[in-house]
Amino acid sequence: QVQLVESGGGLAQPGGSLRLSCAASGRAFNNSLMRWFRQAPGKEREWVASVSWIGGTNYALPVRGRFTISRDNAKSAVYLQMNNLKPEDTAVYYCNAFTTSRDTYWGQGTQVTVSS
Repeated sequence: QVQLVESGGGLAQPGGSLRLSCAASGRAFNNSLMRWFRQAPGKEREWVASVSWIGGTNYALPVRGRFTISRDNAKSAVYLQMNNLKPEDTAVYYCNAFTTSRDTYWGQGTQVTVSS
């Protein structure tokens, strides 16, 4: 089992930056694919970025070139560095673990608001 706790959300101006963190506990973090999703008001939850155990990354097209996902396996942590933020990035951001046994775990989410 994996427990996930996000932090780092808040208010940013357009063009600004925020760094989200996700602290994981539980042995299943090992070898898990870690992902960030987001859900804007009135919209479906959407995938943002993924990072594999060995550090391979993938990004959704709207964030490519602006967001960077990373992980620190020694600390059981995952990060999302968000630069050049846009109002359309406003959403609740969720950390997600997809384990080798094909179980999925979610954090509680952290709010990101981009507004001037």
